[in-house]
Amino acid sequence: MAEPQASAAQTTQAQSAPQPEAKPQQEQDSAPRPRDRFGPMRWGIAHIYSSYNNTIIHITDITGTESIARSSGGQVVKADRMESSPTAAMMASKKVAEIALEKGINAIHVKIRAPGGHNGPNNPGPGAQAAVRALSRMGLRIGIIEDVTAVPHDTCRKKGGKRGRRV
Repeated sequence: MAEPQASAAQTTQAQSAPQPEAKPQQEQDSAPRPRDRFGPMRWGIAHIYSSYNNTIIHITDITGTESIARSSGGQVVKADRMESSPTAAMMASKKVAEIALEKGINAIHVKIRAPGGHNGPNNPGPGAQAAVRALSRMGLRIGIIEDVTAVPHDTCRKKGGKRGRRV
């Protein structure tokens, strides 16, 4: 079936509809784009090991071979029980971020690791999330956040014997 054709009056109205005014080129370019503000992206990797006893933050270059900065919860607090706390993790992250920014790293990928293995807990300690937030607040751009906890592939037998631990 042939569709009805529009009259000449209707086509001229559609063509002469008011077009939105384009802004002058100067106004569009005056606001800095987010990527321009940080300059060229220089990437690093933040390795965060977070257990229930300590939190260790280690920043390397993008290949993971060259160490740029590292710190732990034990270096920034006096009490042993405070090493794994979110407060200690934040202080250690600030210390590491300052060194990384001085050396030109302004964006990082994050790899979080828990003790894992066949006996350790597979979930990270309390300092992991606080460390990532502190790195972000210090001005480092966060790329990929990845969990790299070691997972056992049926290796060693757990202690306790055939019937488990009897209480």
